[in-house]
Amino acid sequence: MNHPNPEVVLNDDRHLGPLGPKILRTMGGLGLLLLIVGLILGITGTEGGMSRFLFAYTTGFAFILSIALGAMFFVLVNHLTRAGWCASSRRIAEITLGTMPILAVLFLPILVSVLMGYGGLFSWADHGIASKDHLIHLKAGYLNPVFFAIRWVIYFAIWIQLSKYYLGNSLRQDDSGDPALTSRMQKWSALSTLLFALTLTFASFDLLMSLDPHWFSTIFGVYYFAGSVIAFQAFGILAMVLLQRKGKLEKSVSIEHFHDWGKLLFAFVFFWGYIAYSQFMLIWYANIPEETGWFHVRITGSWGGVALILVFAHFVIPFAGLMSRHAKRNLASLSFWAMWMLIMHCIDLYWVVMPNQGGHGHGSESIPGVHFQAVDLLAILGLFSLFVAGVAYVGRHCSLVAIKEPRLAESLAFENV
Repeated sequence: MNHPNPEVVLNDDRHLGPLGPKILRTMGGLGLLLLIVGLILGITGTEGGMSRFLFAYTTGFAFILSIALGAMFFVLVNHLTRAGWCASSRRIAEITLGTMPILAVLFLPILVSVLMGYGGLFSWADHGIASKDHLIHLKAGYLNPVFFAIRWVIYFAIWIQLSKYYLGNSLRQDDSGDPALTSRMQKWSALSTLLFALTLTFASFDLLMSLDPHWFSTIFGVYYFAGSVIAFQAFGILAMVLLQRKGKLEKSVSIEHFHDWGKLLFAFVFFWGYIAYSQFMLIWYANIPEETGWFHVRITGSWGGVALILVFAHFVIPFAGLMSRHAKRNLASLSFWAMWMLIMHCIDLYWVVMPNQGGHGHGSESIPGVHFQAVDLLAILGLFSLFVAGVAYVGRHCSLVAIKEPRLAESLAFENV
């Protein structure tokens, strides 16, 4: 097999250059504008009030957090397995992972609402509601504002430390070329993966499952994890395609790399379908009221229509669409499916979060239907725009390729069989 000299990467356009500040200004300004308009609609009550805005904000935050967590998994698993194929494209994941401090700031509106005892988002945060609900009262040792805040400080402390460690060492290697940095990152990847799994699982319980404090599912963390990997694979593919259209990474990222990114996207489309079915089947078959109520709301009325959309558009259709080799080696086709899956993942989170709005998350007698409002789109797109601006901010000065990664030659020579 031909092993190209890694020096060819040095002749590639591998910096954002003027594109970085342009993305930062455009997407940052757009994101702030959309969130401000959404907040105004929430304050004035014209779009469902502050409760509606906070539910939409939580959906958007869970969406962008999932992309960053998916990037963390990509970085960790590639160090854990000592993969060489991804060496020339891994920096995209490292930069995305570097947005964790920004996400910590964006989490503050949710945290403040809990610490203020506002029950319009998390009902258990309101002492008056919690004291009258026997099940919530029994879970008060875990579901209380102070412990919630402590847990999220721990989550973000771990995530930020991991992001600084892996991105920081990778950037230092660009300057020093020291292969010991790669060995060091590999050494800590197993423990880091364990910390990642635990924090993601409990964070998904806290952010999403506790919106309905009566419901519980031990597989929910895996469900959110599967969606997170899909979200990042789709985001990373779109980012690299757009960068190549701007004349960047043309020598560093080949169709062989896109093919493997597409394989991972395809694999986790199937994995998500397996986990989603497993969670639903086991709960529905057991027929325990405390568990089935959550699904009852989401498969009844118009929410049932959304559930069918997820079955076919999140699993069946993309599974068939991404199956062929051609679909993963054609950038137009791969970009289409990446965009498709990013949208489907957002709809999935919307289906998880929004039925809880108004206290209807656990099978109340008056089951609300889907009432999509402008504030929903404003909050989700606003947060996503700020997230993209954050990625541009993190990557504005660094190389988009780890130019002195020891396995770079292996990556450049990589070919699919």
